[in-house]
Amino acid sequence: MGPNAQRAAARCVATHSSTLCRQIAGVGIVKEIHFYFDFISPYAWLAFQALPQTLEGISHRVHYHPVLFGALLKHHGQLGPAEMPGKRDWTYRQVMWLAKQQGTVLKMPASHPFNPLALLRLAVATSANGEPNRYVVESIFKHVWCEGLEATDADRLATLQAHLLSQASLQGVAKDPQSDDVKRMLQQQTESAIALGLFGVPSMVVDGQVFWGQDALPMLRAYLEGDPWFQSSAWRDVSQLPVGIRRAPEKK
Repeated sequence: MGPNAQRAAARCVATHSSTLCRQIAGVGIVKEIHFYFDFISPYAWLAFQALPQTLEGISHRVHYHPVLFGALLKHHGQLGPAEMPGKRDWTYRQVMWLAKQQGTVLKMPASHPFNPLALLRLAVATSANGEPNRYVVESIFKHVWCEGLEATDADRLATLQAHLLSQASLQGVAKDPQSDDVKRMLQQQTESAIALGLFGVPSMVVDGQVFWGQDALPMLRAYLEGDPWFQSSAWRDVSQLPVGIRRAPEKK
């Protein structure tokens, strides 16, 4: 139990049942953490690698959800970071710096952005419910971000697919990545992410709370440790803040 959780438990004991205190402090409860990602995102790769350390000492189960980042952007009417020239350069420089600081291997693929659909469908095809295991997710992330090659090269994709589907076949869950079933599951997971209000990747969702971005991992850790700040108006009331001005839509 982290220090914040210990303090929350101590405050609770005097006025509540021990069961409720344990719930408030998160003791003995397995936290269900939903990690939404797209292999196109270097920030998702960095967050994926840092997640085990973030969750160290916390009873948890992670569900990995591949989603199409481009669909989230389209829904919200946004461009991706790599679609704006100045931001594109900054993004690539920043992620390489962050990888250096984090101690994570990151080599830019030969071209970026790329179409991630084949990789996302492959991940979905290795599981019964569309949620790949950590080994699969890590294998595909490394294919993109650790070798400095074309992420969608046909020969590389074929090799990766053969390996991961052979592993999935041993568990009796392998599917054809081009099947309607796989396409439907990826679409459903993306639509579920939109329904949750997600707008970017990586996003971590726990207890219905959304933590967006690789830099939100310390916040996620604090929340899981029971930091009382997340019960305060600072966290709760910002969604009620009035909008002062809205940008007028461009005339066509």
